[in-house]
Amino acid sequence: QVQLVESGGGLVQPGGSLTLSCVVSGSMFREAAMAWYRQAPGKEREFLAVISNIGNTAYATSVKGRFTISRDNVKNTVPLQMNSLKPEDTAVYYCMANIGERSYWGQGTQVTVSS
Repeated sequence: QVQLVESGGGLVQPGGSLTLSCVVSGSMFREAAMAWYRQAPGKEREFLAVISNIGNTAYATSVKGRFTISRDNVKNTVPLQMNSLKPEDTAVYYCMANIGERSYWGQGTQVTVSS
């Protein structure tokens, strides 16, 4: 069974930084492509960043240059470093693991960017 738990959300001022973490249980982590998404109130879930099992990364245009995804295959974690945060980055942030034909999601962590 694969379980994902996000943490690190909170309130941050515009221009600030925050690092989210996703801890993944299960022995399949090294084979998984990992991604971060977010969903703002009244909007659809939005792709942010992905990292493959061998460390290749890709980003949405809206966060490229500001967000950085990485993975630690020893600790089974996927951090998302977020810099230069804007009020429009306010959303619930979700971690997703893609293993073979299946996708697994965490419960989300709230990020609020406000002065």
